[in-house]
Amino acid sequence: MKISVALAYYDGAEFIEPQLTSILEQLGDGDEVIVSVDRAFDGSMDLLKQWEEKDGRVFLTNGPAKGVVKNFEHAIRMCSGELIFLSDQDDIWLPGKVERVKQAFYDKEVMAVLHDAKIVDENLQELEPSFFKLRHSETGFLKNLWRNSYVGCCMALRKELVDRIFPIPDTIYMHDYWIGATAEQIGRVEMIEEPLILYRRHSRNVTEMKHGSIFFMLEKRWNMLITLLKWNQDRKKQEGKG
Repeated sequence: MKISVALAYYDGAEFIEPQLTSILEQLGDGDEVIVSVDRAFDGSMDLLKQWEEKDGRVFLTNGPAKGVVKNFEHAIRMCSGELIFLSDQDDIWLPGKVERVKQAFYDKEVMAVLHDAKIVDENLQELEPSFFKLRHSETGFLKNLWRNSYVGCCMALRKELVDRIFPIPDTIYMHDYWIGATAEQIGRVEMIEEPLILYRRHSRNVTEMKHGSIFFMLEKRWNMLITLLKWNQDRKKQEGKG
């Protein structure tokens, strides 16, 4: 199975090289890393071009510059592999991640895979040994409507999902939340109870570990519920026509 990695990039010069190294070490000659560049004002464009020139598996593409959700959607749409791994620009993939996730996809019912992560600081010092334990992660729509377990840097999906779940509706707060929820409607999400990346948390992260206001949390859940109900209705109509 060809592997694609969808990496959303935004001024990531400080951490991108060790991340790309950890990814490329696990990929085959026919695999690819799609780097969607929303911004490289930190002088990193030359660095990215050097990576593209020295490794034929790295492909740069201009991102839409409309935020992290649209940047990931753009990167995913550019992927040609049968399996698409999502990647942040500042983590580290642990040895064996790709093979372990690939094994889970041998089950044809599995539409997406979610694995555990060790949470570390910007210097890779461990903060938490298990993201799953910290978040009480489980699969299931109702559980994740209440507390989202779908973290993009720990996810992979089948290419066949892309045209069925995209474009991501504007009412959806984060891409990974949507991918996990829709994958569960179409098939099954497999959880791997093993940390397969070092999930780096620092002051420049786009996502926060802490909750927002109660109003914000309720709004996110309401938008997800209503949007997913409509998406399911439209999907069933299309399947009925087919």
